[in-house]
Amino acid sequence: MYRRFGVLLAAVLGVTLTAVAPATADASKPFPTEFSLPNGWQPEGIAISGVTAYFGSRADGSIYAADLRTGKGKVLAKGPGTPSLGMKVDDKRRLWVAGGVGGDARVYDTRTGALLAKFQFATTDTFVNDVVLTDRSAWFTDSRKAVLYEVPLNLKPHRTLQLTGDLVITPGAVNLNGIVTGLHGGLIVVQSNTGKLFHVDTRTGKSININLSGQTLTNGDGLLREGRQLYVVQNRLNKLARYTLSRDGATLAAELEDKRFDVPTTVAAFGKRLYLPNARFTTPPTPETTYNVVAVERP
Repeated sequence: MYRRFGVLLAAVLGVTLTAVAPATADASKPFPTEFSLPNGWQPEGIAISGVTAYFGSRADGSIYAADLRTGKGKVLAKGPGTPSLGMKVDDKRRLWVAGGVGGDARVYDTRTGALLAKFQFATTDTFVNDVVLTDRSAWFTDSRKAVLYEVPLNLKPHRTLQLTGDLVITPGAVNLNGIVTGLHGGLIVVQSNTGKLFHVDTRTGKSININLSGQTLTNGDGLLREGRQLYVVQNRLNKLARYTLSRDGATLAAELEDKRFDVPTTVAAFGKRLYLPNARFTTPPTPETTYNVVAVERP
């Protein structure tokens, strides 16, 4: 009876149990607030769909799927040898992945791990860093260029949106990073090297600096927006900040530091929790280096 119920529940939530380790956890036990990823994984991005969390590898671009109920998981897809960074899952159970120095985006079937599509945006001076999904498109940032890449959800050819306005790119630095949808249309992006936040008009490419009331989002990385609340991961500061958005700008509402943080990069929500992978940028990576994911209550 329990097995049958688990299969039905997985179907409702959009989770394929074969994609991760079999769910054998006692339902009465709380989900773990911390769990390990494979040694040497070098995680960066996270996406959550149902009770499954997906993590890309900076080392080779492989995708790991873990069950939030147990923390157990397995490799869903082998990588191309270039990174898998920011990622999101759509309502068709497709995983959209930013390809870093590969200059590309890839789309995977979360049920089988099959590669469904690849989009080559650039081949030189590129770092495709993060992605957000809208009703029609997937939008990707490039940390080396004043552009956004738009891929239609129907997998038609992509377009490159040139950005103008307040954004100024610093050559060789990590510029545009995390990206979310705006409150009233458009997109919000963070510039890691300057700590600035911008609103981008997706029709014209015009960027407008968002007033942070004197604050600076130093090392701003992954973003998560829930209504007017914008969560910002500040990676090397080992900090998660929450800002309240308004028409006039964004105001700092709360900050969270956790002793378990070890350069977290991105954030995804499940229930009352936020999950963050520790990228450990300050630790020299080896095949034996350990990596993990931590869960926190919303600040």
